[in-house]
Amino acid sequence: MRFHVVAMLLMASAAVPAAAQRGESPERRIERLEQQLRAVQRRVFPNGAEIAPEIDREPPPGTQAGVPASSAVADLTARVDSLEAQLRELTGQVEQNGNRLRQIEDGLTRFRDSASGRLDALERGAAPAETGRPAATTTSSSSQQPRGAAAETEEEEEPAARPAAPASTDAAAEEAYNAGFRLWEAKRYTEAQKALEAAAKRYPKSKWASWASNLAGRAYLDAGKPATAAKAFLANYQSNPKGDRAADSLYFLGQALVSLDKPADACKAYDELQDVYGATMRDWLKQRLPAARTQAKCR
Repeated sequence: MRFHVVAMLLMASAAVPAAAQRGESPERRIERLEQQLRAVQRRVFPNGAEIAPEIDREPPPGTQAGVPASSAVADLTARVDSLEAQLRELTGQVEQNGNRLRQIEDGLTRFRDSASGRLDALERGAAPAETGRPAATTTSSSSQQPRGAAAETEEEEEPAARPAAPASTDAAAEEAYNAGFRLWEAKRYTEAQKALEAAAKRYPKSKWASWASNLAGRAYLDAGKPATAAKAFLANYQSNPKGDRAADSLYFLGQALVSLDKPADACKAYDELQDVYGATMRDWLKQRLPAARTQAKCR
C-alpha cells in the first residue's frame, strides 16, 4: 500500500506546477490541494489523525480593512504554499517508513538465510565428532540448571496421559509426543529422537508437532550433537513460527550455537526471539533469556 501512497503523492505534487501553468486560479488550486491532502491523510493516518494546515488565516498586522485585493492574494498564496509543503512532508514520511520496513524485512531474511547455511556447514563438519561422543555428554543448556528445570518441570512439559485408545487425531498426536517425552526423560536420547521426529511427521497439522520437533532438537542437544540440534530448532521455528514451541526453539537454537562456539550467531537467535515474541513468550523463557544473553556476551 505504501507504494500506492507515494505514487499518489508524487502525482499530486507534480500536478501543482502544471495546473499553475494553465492559469488555474488560486481558489481552485487550494480546493484541489485540500482534497488531495485529505485523501493522502486518510491513507497515511487510517485512524483519523490528520495534520492541521499551518496557515495563518488572520490578516497580517498593519493591513487596512477595505483594501482586500493584495492581502487576499497573499493569503491564498500562503495557503497554497502551506498545502504543498504538507504534501511534501507526507511524501517524506511515507518514504522513510517504507525504507524502515524494507530494512527490517531484509535483516530478518539475511539472518534466516545465514543461519540455515551455517548450520548446514556445521552439521557436515561436526558429524564425525558427534558420532564419537558418549550419549551422556551434556550441553550448556542442561549444565546451567537442574534436570527438572531443563525439563521445564514434568507437569508443564508432559501433558496428562490420554486413554489407551485415543478418541481423536489430536489425542493420538499428544500420546505420540508423550511417548517420546518419556524416552527423553529417561535419557534414551537416540530412541527419543526417532519417536519425536516420527510423531511430528505423522501429525504435522497438530499443535503437538511443534512440541515434538522442539523436544527432538533438545534430545540431540542433550546427546552432544549441537549442530544437528541447531538445524532441528531452526527448522521448527521457520516451518511453524506460530507453533506452541517455536519460541522455545529459537532459545535452544541460541544454546546450540553457544555449544558450537558461535556466540555472535547465538545473539542473533536471541535477538529474533525478543523481536518476534517479546512480551508474549512464556515466563520460562523470559526468566532464562537474560542469563543466556549474558553467557553469549550479547550487547
